[in-house]
Amino acid sequence: MKWTVKGSFLLLIICAVSLAFNSHSFTITYSSQSLYRELFEEKQAINDAKRDKEIERRNEWNRRNEVLKETLKEYYVPLPLDKQNSFDVPVVKGIYVTGNTAGTPKYFNHLIDFLDRSELNAMVIDAKDDNGLITYESNIEIVESAEADRYVRIKDIKSFIQTLENHNIYPIARVVTFKDSNLCNHHPEFAIQKKSGGIWRDRNGVPWVNPYDKRVWDYNVAIAKEAALNGFKEIQFDYVRFPENGSKVDAEAFFPGKNDVSKEDCVAGFLAYAHQQLKDYNVVISADVFGLTTSADDDMNIGQKWEKISPTVDYISPMIYPSHYYPGNYGFDNPNAHPYEVIDKAVKDALKKDAGLEKKAVIRPWIQDFTLGSPKYTGEDVLKQIKALNDNGIQGYMLWNAGNVYSENAFTADIAPSTK
Repeated sequence: MKWTVKGSFLLLIICAVSLAFNSHSFTITYSSQSLYRELFEEKQAINDAKRDKEIERRNEWNRRNEVLKETLKEYYVPLPLDKQNSFDVPVVKGIYVTGNTAGTPKYFNHLIDFLDRSELNAMVIDAKDDNGLITYESNIEIVESAEADRYVRIKDIKSFIQTLENHNIYPIARVVTFKDSNLCNHHPEFAIQKKSGGIWRDRNGVPWVNPYDKRVWDYNVAIAKEAALNGFKEIQFDYVRFPENGSKVDAEAFFPGKNDVSKEDCVAGFLAYAHQQLKDYNVVISADVFGLTTSADDDMNIGQKWEKISPTVDYISPMIYPSHYYPGNYGFDNPNAHPYEVIDKAVKDALKKDAGLEKKAVIRPWIQDFTLGSPKYTGEDVLKQIKALNDNGIQGYMLWNAGNVYSENAFTADIAPSTK
């Protein structure tokens, strides 16, 4: 091939351009790789920091749980492993559900359908029932040793709670507190004692645990913690009181560990303790009280004094059933025949007491959806009670029927809008 000067010059230009392009490409490639490396290292550092933080969080969880195990022993329930998300408590319009109903698909599904078709949005479900038995399987050592979960009715509590969540139903765990024949039978030392010796029993032959016994406190708090871990949003303590007919009880029984602490301070002390112990479990705390607490000046010798209990809980639920008021209460020969008036007067008394409290719970009453005496209760009587609540600025309520048979027509028929 014959090269010319002109051709050689052109070749030199081409080579120079090619060399410059390759050099620039190398520079871009090198810069890109460097940038990618920096981004990777930065992301890796972030991931390492997250991992270290998670490891430290879990180590802290383990440390705190080891302390709890050592402190609580057979009453131990683990802390929540993951941070609990906060939630807004709805204006509860609920029904009571026994363990048997909750564990029987036919009946439970009917109640789910009822709530789906109505404005009702909550269920108060037995976690620990009137006999002291747990509705679902427990992993608490003392609960297992007392065989309190021997009668499991809800087979899969996690799935059960998920069903409620799927239907936007707010789950409340009812924990019957100081009426607990099962615990008394397995641990007689926890029971109220007779002055003449042995376990004291009420007129129905039922023993009660001693509200002054700190072990009883820890037992019920442990059950409440486990209910929270299982997904309940609220713990409702029921029978958080001493047995009725207090003067008769005092004449027959004694309470080890009383140490001059009044009944009302004992009950309030337990609720304050429970609230403090449950603070890491992200649950609302409520308490059921006798309807007469809204008007009585004292604790009725059962330890329930409105002014002492209300500041210790988030919600207070007076059981203002018209059928439970005596002839002459609120000026009525038969209070049961005046559902609106009785609820109206009971709530007004409660609001008067609240006016004198610096800290107070939200009032969310239990109302009557059952018949006891005359007249027979209907859906209209239920609606009259709800209207009395609404007229006093109270929107939340819970319907009580021990058999879980409710006046569905009051909430699903044309009459329902008057409840809103």
